[in-house]
Amino acid sequence: MAENKTKILLIEDEEMLANMYEVKFKNEGFDLTKALDGADGLVKAKSIKPDFILLDIIMPKMDGFSVLKALKEDPETKNIPVMLLTNLGQEEDIERGKQLGSVGYLVKANITPSEVVEEVKKKMGK
Repeated sequence: MAENKTKILLIEDEEMLANMYEVKFKNEGFDLTKALDGADGLVKAKSIKPDFILLDIIMPKMDGFSVLKALKEDPETKNIPVMLLTNLGQEEDIERGKQLGSVGYLVKANITPSEVVEEVKKKMGK
């Protein structure tokens, strides 16, 4: 039964926030895996092959733009939809995310975890 759950990878360095999203997504029936930095996120993206990735931008080891670029350049992960979830709301950051291949851009300060779940469902056509 668990195999049918949609796999989400959350790459977010703020552990408290990551835990909050994890609870929200699990309550909605998703299978969520967390990575607390960009480098770990890339490794997990390859190993678990998630259906969807939520990606923070400002993180240790490797920022979200670098992770997004690496995901899109890798044949194994390039087709996984990635939505940026960040506190950077500048137009140029949003534009850069789009150019690198993100399917969406959410500013954490403007959105609740429930709304994040809804956005992911919308992007996945669920």
